[in-house]
Amino acid sequence: MRQALRGTLDKGFTVLTGAAVVFMTLILLLVLGPMLMNGASAVFFRGTVEYRKMQRALFARGNNAALDREIAETEAARQVIYDSLAEFKRGLDTDTLVSEARRVYRQYGQELRDHGVSGSDYASLRSDCRGLRDLLEEAFESRDIELIQANTDQVLALQDDPRFQGTCVTRFFELARSFRANAEKVDLDHFDSYTESLQKVEVAIDKLFGPRPGQPMPALTRQQYGATRWDQTQQFLQEMLYEVRWEEGEDSSHLVPVTYSRAEQFAGTSLEPLFSYVPENIEQLMHPRFTCYWQYFFDDDHYTGHYFGGVGPEILGTLVITLLAMLFVVPLGVISAAYLVECAPDNNIIRIIRMCINTLAGVPSIVFGLFGMAFFILYLFPALGWGSKPCMLAASLTLAVLTLPVMIRASEEAIRTVPRSYKEGSLALGSSRFRTFMTVTLPAALPGILTGVILSLSRVAGETAPILFTGAVWTGPIPKSVFDPTRTLSYGSYCIAVGDRVGMMVPHNQYGMVVTLVLLILCLNGVAIVLRSRVFKKLKGH
Repeated sequence: MRQALRGTLDKGFTVLTGAAVVFMTLILLLVLGPMLMNGASAVFFRGTVEYRKMQRALFARGNNAALDREIAETEAARQVIYDSLAEFKRGLDTDTLVSEARRVYRQYGQELRDHGVSGSDYASLRSDCRGLRDLLEEAFESRDIELIQANTDQVLALQDDPRFQGTCVTRFFELARSFRANAEKVDLDHFDSYTESLQKVEVAIDKLFGPRPGQPMPALTRQQYGATRWDQTQQFLQEMLYEVRWEEGEDSSHLVPVTYSRAEQFAGTSLEPLFSYVPENIEQLMHPRFTCYWQYFFDDDHYTGHYFGGVGPEILGTLVITLLAMLFVVPLGVISAAYLVECAPDNNIIRIIRMCINTLAGVPSIVFGLFGMAFFILYLFPALGWGSKPCMLAASLTLAVLTLPVMIRASEEAIRTVPRSYKEGSLALGSSRFRTFMTVTLPAALPGILTGVILSLSRVAGETAPILFTGAVWTGPIPKSVFDPTRTLSYGSYCIAVGDRVGMMVPHNQYGMVVTLVLLILCLNGVAIVLRSRVFKKLKGH
């Protein structure tokens, strides 16, 4: 009976153990799955012609002939958009129209003088031209469609006047015709809202396609190109097609977002077809193509916030700080553990030391960061004549102090698990205690010590708080020595998350940094695990 019950319990515990493993795997996939998918989008995505233009300009990559053909095709398709905007703005930009009318009036006076017209003829012609100018200015500044029609009719009535034929005054007639046509298509009562919405549409178009032909190149690199990725294209397209306003809800207690279609705002105007043309031809306008940006792991950042470029310097900085920290923590941890196990007596002082080690293992990492800044940067380095500034060496020493308790406890347990018979046999053959430890105990404990190395590696590479004050920077050149600060993956993702506005515009790069950090830690752990496996097999005689 007892044996049957024991068998049932064993099977039950086995099932529960398997269920727990499956449950933890599902939780891990639930957490890492979306992050991995978003992080992968930093390398695998649909790049637009703007992306390929950026790659050629910043990194000298790509097929120049093919890219030039793409640019020519997309610019031809985009010219329809620019022409529509220019035509519509002629009816809204009254300041420009007034300035143009005044310029024509001044130019006509100069033409009369150049042709030798003077006296009463000059005064008469100038007066008639001034009358046309005043009629147009009144029309441009009016919101009354009847007044606009009446004034433009008076202007156009003189378009066949031989006195104005072949002169710059013909420009008045062109302005009158185009302005009247636009004024008859728009609701002049909503003139101000048209102007405001048009500005937002133009901003969205500039985000989509970059600077327009003939415009000066912006100083900021980010503004020199349009949407470089298809997901950005969709985002900016929505900004162009729709406007979100925050309005009072039904209970008037809070504001709610309300979406308005810009096509409805500009219904009946010459700009209305634009809001169907762009989404229908967006692929022709952007030429999206699947892209594998494997250089992401090697390229430098080419704009603040990682808007363009990769994480090469961040990977290098993370590796250097991690390996430097391990160079300090492994010897210190093993030596400390060897002393506590092999040499230290069992007294109150050693018990206090063990308690302090256990306590330090649970201290928040930000405390170690403050300690590293106070001790290494403000005290030790100036005392040694190295200068008082954050650097990779200070960050590595701080991380070593942070992970030292973990390394000591793991090494201590590994040394304790070595059978006493190994030590006794070596001592019986005449070896000293030191030689016994180095040739028998340490090799036998090496798999367990490597487990501590794996745990320490993971924590060192992923910590942000300890290096916040001791050696990490958000932007800066690649360090030339261990006395320079460096960029790291953990600190870079932290800076984007806490408020870098440019970085928040490209969330795929933040996810890309995090996933790269995870992959880097997995690679380092994989190397340590393979090394541990080989040591273990060697100890077993395989």
